[in-house]
Amino acid sequence: MKVYGPPWGKPIFSVDIHPDGTKFATGGQGEDSGKVMIWNMAPVLREDDEKNENIPKMLCQMDNHLACVNCVRWSNNGLYLASGGDDKLVMVWKRAAFIGPSTVFGSSSKLANVEQWRCVTILRNHTGDVMDVAWSPHDVWLASCSVDNTIVIWNARKFPEMVTWLRGHTGLVKGLTWDPVGKYIASQADDHSLRVWRTVDWQMEANITKPFSECGGTTHVLRLSWSPDGQYLVSAHAMNNSGPTAQIVERDGWKTNMDFVGHRKAVTVVKFNPKIFKKKQKNGSAPKPGCPYCCCAVGSKDRSLSVWLTSLKRPLVVIHDLFDKSIMDISWTLTGLGMLVCSMDGTVAYLDFSLDELGDPLNEEEKNSIHQNIYGKSLAITSTEAQLSTTIIENPEMLKYQQERQNSAQANLGPGSAGPESSAPKLNSVMNGESLEDIRKNLLKKQVETRTADGRRRITPLCIAQLDTGYGNTSLLLTSASKIEPMKALDSRFTERSKATPGVTAAISSIAGLTISALKDIKTKDDTSSDSEDKMASINKNLSFSKRKPETLMDGGEVVEKRKKGRPRKDKMAAPIAQPFTQPSRVAAPPAPPAALKLPTPSIKKAFSLQVSMEPAVFLEVENEVSLVAGSKLSQLRCSRDGRDWNTLLPSSVVTAAGSSSSLCLHRFDVVAVACQDRMLSVFSSCGRRLLPAIQLPTPVSALHCTAHFVMALTAGATLSVWDVQKQKALVKNESLLTILSGADTTVSQSLLTQQGVPVIGLSNGKSYCFSSSLETWTLIADKGDSLVQCADFRSCLPTQDALVSPGPLAVMQGRNLNAGRLASRLSSTPHHLQQSMTMAFLENQLASALTLQSAQEYRYWLLIYARFLVNEGSEYRLRELCKELLGPVHKSAATAWEPTTLGLRKRELLREVLPVIVENLRFQRLFTEYQDQLELLRNK
Repeated sequence: MKVYGPPWGKPIFSVDIHPDGTKFATGGQGEDSGKVMIWNMAPVLREDDEKNENIPKMLCQMDNHLACVNCVRWSNNGLYLASGGDDKLVMVWKRAAFIGPSTVFGSSSKLANVEQWRCVTILRNHTGDVMDVAWSPHDVWLASCSVDNTIVIWNARKFPEMVTWLRGHTGLVKGLTWDPVGKYIASQADDHSLRVWRTVDWQMEANITKPFSECGGTTHVLRLSWSPDGQYLVSAHAMNNSGPTAQIVERDGWKTNMDFVGHRKAVTVVKFNPKIFKKKQKNGSAPKPGCPYCCCAVGSKDRSLSVWLTSLKRPLVVIHDLFDKSIMDISWTLTGLGMLVCSMDGTVAYLDFSLDELGDPLNEEEKNSIHQNIYGKSLAITSTEAQLSTTIIENPEMLKYQQERQNSAQANLGPGSAGPESSAPKLNSVMNGESLEDIRKNLLKKQVETRTADGRRRITPLCIAQLDTGYGNTSLLLTSASKIEPMKALDSRFTERSKATPGVTAAISSIAGLTISALKDIKTKDDTSSDSEDKMASINKNLSFSKRKPETLMDGGEVVEKRKKGRPRKDKMAAPIAQPFTQPSRVAAPPAPPAALKLPTPSIKKAFSLQVSMEPAVFLEVENEVSLVAGSKLSQLRCSRDGRDWNTLLPSSVVTAAGSSSSLCLHRFDVVAVACQDRMLSVFSSCGRRLLPAIQLPTPVSALHCTAHFVMALTAGATLSVWDVQKQKALVKNESLLTILSGADTTVSQSLLTQQGVPVIGLSNGKSYCFSSSLETWTLIADKGDSLVQCADFRSCLPTQDALVSPGPLAVMQGRNLNAGRLASRLSSTPHHLQQSMTMAFLENQLASALTLQSAQEYRYWLLIYARFLVNEGSEYRLRELCKELLGPVHKSAATAWEPTTLGLRKRELLREVLPVIVENLRFQRLFTEYQDQLELLRNK
């Protein structure tokens, strides 16, 4: 323990350590004015620094107060210092730009101000001495109390605006403390009362008088304190059986059954350690479950200090005769291991504790978990829009974005709107929701509360309409005339193959290739569900495919039979794929390798047709065994495109065919692929020219896909190959699916090839994988049983207008399961901090999956949602890391590995899209300004 005496020798009434622990402030009496001083913490902590003359002890002295300073308090973010004094004023100080050391007015040259602090605002409303000031959590409000019997709440976002007066005390108000959750503020006065006020409506919650009824005399200050878990409020100057105590008031019912006893004279100050502790484990011993506890310091007029742990019945330490006069104020370091105590005798004592003495402090996540379990909310959430609405916007560009947002919101609430209930959810998260009147009123308007027979409350969840795909209005997927459920366009299990769905927007290539279209026209009651396996089974009995689902063809790839009036011909009906593969007679095909056939194969039909695209209209027609030449039966492939036909002959029966159409591309590269019974794969151009020599597949084909200039073949032997026809190279070479086919019953239920040539496989166990050519491995992109999807809640981060034009491969593979997760999250009782972590993990998984799938549109979509989530949750470190990655190095360097683009998207353009999202939380306006300035700097280069 060290006792440090500042040089002026006058009474010190207040001390407060800066949040970063590098400095502390004191307030007291000067020669002919009040004095606020800022001191260097280094000489207090280290003896070597104390002896080093080059290390300054005093950093700044401010003599603006006209009379004694009774209290100094740093804001929680450390940017401001508030001081209150006998001159009835509250002054707010901020560090000025460094202009070199300056000499304290009227002093010798040795007393130089190392830091420059200037008074940025003076708050005038009290008519008597200001005794105490206190910043609310997240510095939304500043409270001050006075001998004029009032408490004033100031708008800390817009000084010198006053929020309200709290009137009710009939004596001098000498102490203030905020509930760490933000629901209450407590005050103590000489009228022998402690009052608790609600921040939701600024009305009195409780008036506690019993513990103070015996109190005689008075103290200069009555500094009370709230425990960091919010459960206990400890007062100064109480009495129990004529003995001085520090009264413990329980939050639950404001009961006063416990107190800290032992001091010989009145308690003047109580200060809780900011940390919550748990019992320290001995080295090598297994951790034992134990209740977290708090630490509290109590100072008295008897010049002694006691330190208590709520887990012990007796004080941890008592230090007698620490000063020559009464203790006036106490301040802990944010680490919880250091404490400064000041006295009216003009000295400051520093006490240093160890982890062995106090215990292991809980980290912020554990602390937030305690708040979540007790109050249903976490301190990690950022301030509400209502609180931030009073923030002064420093950046003109940010002001422009804010005005554009307001104008957009007003436009959405025009005559044709259903009102505010129909608008998108607010993007700012709620912090201290109980403590804001407007939040409370809005919630009360919306929620429907009932009570069950046993008296328990039931609040009906608000159903916020969401999209089945999570990417935008379902009208983007289907035309308005279509009556098909949105998921039918994404889940091929419910597509009626006898009907075309022309409204499906071009997005990705055919799922499961351009497979045989001659299927039965099926209508079943069960086709409205997308997840029931029992219903799937009943549907599969009617479909002409089993195991492998017939998939909808995206990118215009519709499976449509070229139908004529009347019933379809029997020879055009598709046979079940599940039938074992048989070698027809008189076909000289090489025997299949002895490898086990793990996947089903299409059966051979006499003839079939399929439609590659709607616009332009491209059809493929296959007729097997059209002629017999030299003992071998030839098969014919005919392609019709805008009235122009071409055909070719193949020496073996065609099992399946697929094609791609890039009509939107000026330099289109359309391909047609067919797989034959002899396991040969042939690839043709849109004009019928052979592009590759016939490729021998290791086993019979199970599924065939074409997208742009890519061809994918999935074989019955569970191998996968992808070729880039334009570059004449293999992207994936006979890659085995055995790595992902876990379990004997697991099989391939869905497959597709993206526009970038990335193969995607969906399994019957609900998992979907894509093969990454760059990583040379299978990567998981979707899992129906993933708990992250079920608990992720990003409803407030979904864009209102910036929706995807069409669903990408990630949306197709995840399907309705994504929406089910959001629905479950509404009804879930998952703690907020856990749901926050799971949502963040889920969104990061979505980004990684979109990157692996090379789906640029989906990557941009999820990037903006992820950025909005980080902004809403106040995750500054991740947000800064994201902005840093998008910005890249400002100055060119040969050593940097930063790439300016990702998936063809320019990273700095993405950052320009992220900046307006950052605007939605004014807490990050400095971050916004920093990266906006750097973007402008790079643009001017």
